[in-house]
Amino acid sequence: MSAARPTVSVILIVKDGAQHIGEALASVGESEQQPLEILVVDGGSTDDTVAIARSFPGVRVIPQESQGIANAYNEGVAHAQGDLLAFISHDDHWLPGKLDAQVAYMEEHPDLLLSVTHVQHYLEPGSQPPDGFRKELLDQAVPGVLMETLMVRPELFRKVGWFDPSFEVGEDTDWYARVKDAGVTIGVMPETFTMKRVHDTNASLNTPRINAILLKAMRQSIKRKREGTLEKESAGG
Repeated sequence: MSAARPTVSVILIVKDGAQHIGEALASVGESEQQPLEILVVDGGSTDDTVAIARSFPGVRVIPQESQGIANAYNEGVAHAQGDLLAFISHDDHWLPGKLDAQVAYMEEHPDLLLSVTHVQHYLEPGSQPPDGFRKELLDQAVPGVLMETLMVRPELFRKVGWFDPSFEVGEDTDWYARVKDAGVTIGVMPETFTMKRVHDTNASLNTPRINAILLKAMRQSIKRKREGTLEKESAGG
């Protein structure tokens, strides 16, 4: 008898995402392997988001108890029961077979704690790219160091910590920086399985303070590296 495949918890955080959440949730089901659970962490939606989410099989809606994007992810991770965790945004979608391929990749690389797919950005019809968006990202798929491409073993959060709620946005940039600073290898799949919608209301692209937030993540990374160097020098006498 073959060993059972790892189970997957899919985490989606949302507030007032009724326009696109149905497409996102439908794309989760377009793999032979179905997730153990789909956790929709709802930040107090006042539209039809919750009703739409509950219409999909396997969805459990979790009312967010805290505030902010980072805390929403943290609540989802805390509730998840799967061997692997995957994340999708309410306004993006996966291509068919994403879970099948990425679970297989993690099985083939048992030492990897996380992996990402390539991502293709595309412009929502009628929208303009937000100021500062790199328009060349619309031309071809790139390695996606993003939440929507991520599949991770839960133990990595014990190693590098949770998402930092001091980041209004950019919490994933900070978290990935901590992963890299800890010397953890990120497996990058060559295939494109994530489609990221670019539109006028992208939270991570439209926050006026985004450059300052990303600079904060960079400075914290530099500080960690310096402290690590000092610790090694002290240990070496």
